[in-house]
Amino acid sequence: MAHKVSENRTSDAGEAVRQSPRGKLPILSLAALGIVFGDIGTSPLYTFKTILGVAEAAPDAGVVLGALSLVLWTLFIVTTVKYVSFAMRVDNDGEGGILALMALLGVKKQKRPTIVAVGLFGAALIYGDGAITPAISVLSALEGLNMATPALQPYVVPTAVAILLALFAIQSQGTATIGHFFGPVMLVWFVAIATMGIWGIVQHPSVFAALNPVYGLSYLFSHGATGFWVLGAVFLCVTGAEALYADMGHFGRGPIKLAWFAIVFPSLILNYAGQTALVLEGAPTDGNIFFRLCPAVLLIPLVVLATVATIIASQSIITGAFSMTRQAIQLGWLPRLRIKQTSSEGYGQIYVGVVNWLLMIVTVGLTIGFRKSDNLASAYGIAVSLTMLMTSALLFIAMREIWGWSVLAAGTVAGFFLIIDSAFFLANLTKIGEGGYVPVILAVCVYSVMWIWHRGAAAVSVRMHEALIPVPEFMARIAEKNVPRVPGTAVFMTRTERDTPPVMVWHVKHNRALHEHLFVLRVEIQSVPWVASRNRVTIEQVAPNCWRAEARFGFMERPHIPELLTTSKSLGCTVDLDDVTYYVGHETVVGREDGMGLPAWQERFFAVMERNAVHVSDFFSLPNDQVVEIGRQISI
Repeated sequence: MAHKVSENRTSDAGEAVRQSPRGKLPILSLAALGIVFGDIGTSPLYTFKTILGVAEAAPDAGVVLGALSLVLWTLFIVTTVKYVSFAMRVDNDGEGGILALMALLGVKKQKRPTIVAVGLFGAALIYGDGAITPAISVLSALEGLNMATPALQPYVVPTAVAILLALFAIQSQGTATIGHFFGPVMLVWFVAIATMGIWGIVQHPSVFAALNPVYGLSYLFSHGATGFWVLGAVFLCVTGAEALYADMGHFGRGPIKLAWFAIVFPSLILNYAGQTALVLEGAPTDGNIFFRLCPAVLLIPLVVLATVATIIASQSIITGAFSMTRQAIQLGWLPRLRIKQTSSEGYGQIYVGVVNWLLMIVTVGLTIGFRKSDNLASAYGIAVSLTMLMTSALLFIAMREIWGWSVLAAGTVAGFFLIIDSAFFLANLTKIGEGGYVPVILAVCVYSVMWIWHRGAAAVSVRMHEALIPVPEFMARIAEKNVPRVPGTAVFMTRTERDTPPVMVWHVKHNRALHEHLFVLRVEIQSVPWVASRNRVTIEQVAPNCWRAEARFGFMERPHIPELLTTSKSLGCTVDLDDVTYYVGHETVVGREDGMGLPAWQERFFAVMERNAVHVSDFFSLPNDQVVEIGRQISI
């Protein structure tokens, strides 16, 4: 049986959502503002002040314009060109993100362990930076209080911790109700930062000279090591770009592109230009230059708006972590975790308790440990920059195999992206000693869990296939030993692809009886987000009154076996759902005595995860009063 969970949605329903009728395009674009663009939309709070801190040359007009030029062209090349114009054209049945891309290129096209490893590590890295995003965003917003009333400075960290604790505490209740306000609030945020930016530009209109990339290149190549190190700070302006691609399945390509080009991109350009104009005009660079764009009388309302915007951005990161966890479970790279559907309004409205509390512990720990957004900026970016580098490498393969581009064309485009991403990654490597090790360690831990779980699950599958009994031989034994056949239907859930499922053999061995009607079901989670209803299940009769079925689900769907069995009647198999008993195996993993299995430490770690994984009956939505679990030891 595949170890995966998802939402109840078929390929046909998914296609309906991904299509964006013109009437709904503005509405979906507004919703995307609240879900997709929270991270990148709040980056002006800390990006430019971090750049100035690294550059240490605010009075120099050439340096300031060079920094702005780097920001503007980074936003254009990385976000607009790479992600919006190229990456979002490569989708796995409408879904995007590095996991969907990995499933498409490394599993669906052909089995490629290297691509799978790259994709999984890229996903693990996102968890690392995902823990930092809420901390740095909320701290940056609240630090505006320092400029309004310096006496409030001691309360910034405690307030940030309180907000983050409350944010994680409400996750189990879902955000369906307040989620409707995310888009409008973020629209107000983008209008506000654009307006502030325009006010700043009016003070020094010549700031738009930075649109000339020569300013950025000149600064980069004429300031030695400092010019290179500043790239690590510049990169902060695009840390949310990966979300555009990952959330493509939620809204479709059209709404995200419209929101980016019509609202987000212009607002970011205007705000960064406004901050630069203030510096050129001689404004002090101590504190946060972002808040200096705001009139003093409106500073407190702006801090409140910024705090709400960063909470929304943090919520998007947390929701993204839940969705990515679900995909990893579906693809067999994480143990079954309890996933709660918090609303029927959207398939993305889910809650994963283990992920939520672990993220909370790390995020609050980072907030208390680093205390200032400036300090957190040193730890931020290394994980996302490496993920972007991996995405560029996968895009090269996609250009060749999906679009059919020549090696020269694909190499030119992907090579350009790889050069840009490599520069940002190398610049971010300088942050390792200043806190950059935090997301890397988190990513290594997550990847290790994925790797050990997958190895253990594969070892269990191999062991279970070693001693299978062909169905005719098993049925002959039943007749030979006069095993009683009792009324009703038994549904045996199995991982095996052929022959008699072990759980059926165990059942007969222990209970010395067998139902009159037998239904063997294997569930396969495929490397596509959705499976069309016409391809959902295939059934064949393997013996009198004995059927074997293969059910297929996408990695974004939630298997519901009782509902699935209702379709069996139209496929020539009669299953009386009022008289069904489900049999599932419960394996206890132990080490192999011959020393040929997994290393002892991996076996023990996998056994712990297996014991704490969600029961198969819950995973497949089986009715608890109709399930029989049969235990057995499996040595791996």
